[in-house]
Amino acid sequence: MARSTHPHPTGTRPARSPAVGPTLVAALGGLLFGYDTGIISAALLYISPQFDLGDQAQQIVVASLLVGAIVGVTAGGSLMDRIGRKRTLITTAAVFIVGAAVSAVSISAIELVGARVLLGLAIGCSSVAVPAYIAEIAPARLRGRLVSVNQLMISTGILSSYFVGYLLSDSGAWRWMLAIATVPAIGMLIGLVRLGESPRWLLTRGRTDEARRLLARQHTPAEVERELAEIAESMAEEQRFSYRDVLGKRFRPGIVLGVGVAAINQLVGVNAVTYYTPTLLTRAGFGDSAAILSSVGIGVANVSFTFLGYLLVDRVGRRPLLLTGTGVTVAALVAIGTLYAATDLTGVSRILLVLALMAYEAAFSASLGIAMWLVNSEVFPTAVRGKAGSFGLATHWVLNLLISVTVLTTIQAITPSGLFFAYAVLGALGFVFLARRMPETRGKRLEEIEADLQRGTASPVSGPQPEADMTRTP
Repeated sequence: MARSTHPHPTGTRPARSPAVGPTLVAALGGLLFGYDTGIISAALLYISPQFDLGDQAQQIVVASLLVGAIVGVTAGGSLMDRIGRKRTLITTAAVFIVGAAVSAVSISAIELVGARVLLGLAIGCSSVAVPAYIAEIAPARLRGRLVSVNQLMISTGILSSYFVGYLLSDSGAWRWMLAIATVPAIGMLIGLVRLGESPRWLLTRGRTDEARRLLARQHTPAEVERELAEIAESMAEEQRFSYRDVLGKRFRPGIVLGVGVAAINQLVGVNAVTYYTPTLLTRAGFGDSAAILSSVGIGVANVSFTFLGYLLVDRVGRRPLLLTGTGVTVAALVAIGTLYAATDLTGVSRILLVLALMAYEAAFSASLGIAMWLVNSEVFPTAVRGKAGSFGLATHWVLNLLISVTVLTTIQAITPSGLFFAYAVLGALGFVFLARRMPETRGKRLEEIEADLQRGTASPVSGPQPEADMTRTP
């Protein structure tokens, strides 16, 4: 949606949507989200001895980013409404640059924590602004596919952080690990300057002519007017519902499901693996480089099976994919706990541990990893999706924070095997919850989904099977 793009001739549509380029630029926010989240797992191995950090201090360094993220998520929506989607993203990119740079030159743990709070603010804002911007500039026929790019970029960012951590592990150059995040952040900032604003936000400000010109770059004149009318109608519908309305009887089953899926997503311990795998492996006898290299394999499983999950979700359905993936996730957690409890982790047992961690990450990524966002985008009408989905989003971030500040101290209290067995028990309870409450939503009209939620049943797939609309507020 660069300014140099001209409207296409009447009655025609460009073969390649102009929304693709802006999507890739905005989704660099997702890449930075993943990179800044994942890189601490490797950097912590070298930061801890330099700053003499104990377990509690290490957890504070990790969790400081999540404290900032919770504030960023809370403020992101208001900021987008006040200054627009584009300016919010530009501000976010600038904060990413400053946060990464200050992290890299920190001379104390306190400075590092402050810098990571800044990065968290950017992550929280981007988790709201990136998918919102993409959803609002994308044509309806491509919206689900383009919004899903953000989640794939998050997974790619995590994997990239593991690769960078491994490449710099011999030198222990943790400052460079953190500083490299400035490169995509600068690219994002430069790219955003040339992009257009969201037509939806322009309409909220009464700038209808500007919105019409932007829409004309990817729609025929008739489609432009129809799109403008639909956006205006959607905005009017959203204003009809307050949070009190959303918490009423009609939407409560969907909120319970959305919050439940978000809670299970965190309570199976995914961020214990994301943030602490190298630390856990070095404590099990792995060398630093071997521990970080193992995390690379886990990151590959994450990206590969996230992509596989997106391919399968419209073929096998949401419910079968989610239940199967959750079941395998629980089995992998039991295997990890058993390996920690039954062996001294030498030789073959180390290989089995890494394979079990990869199986865990693969099963999670293909199921719970995408279900968190997908469920909250499908079980509510568009008019209340933002408000209703925010409960699941808040659950996600709060539990993410609680997990990150308890992993190492919990290991001290109940051992690594006890930690993973505890996650397995929580996952098994989550499986029971999903088996009882998760309906199949593939190919169903909203009215059918609402009826299933009210009844607490999982009726079979009906109707056509459209492309999944994975619009989400990460």
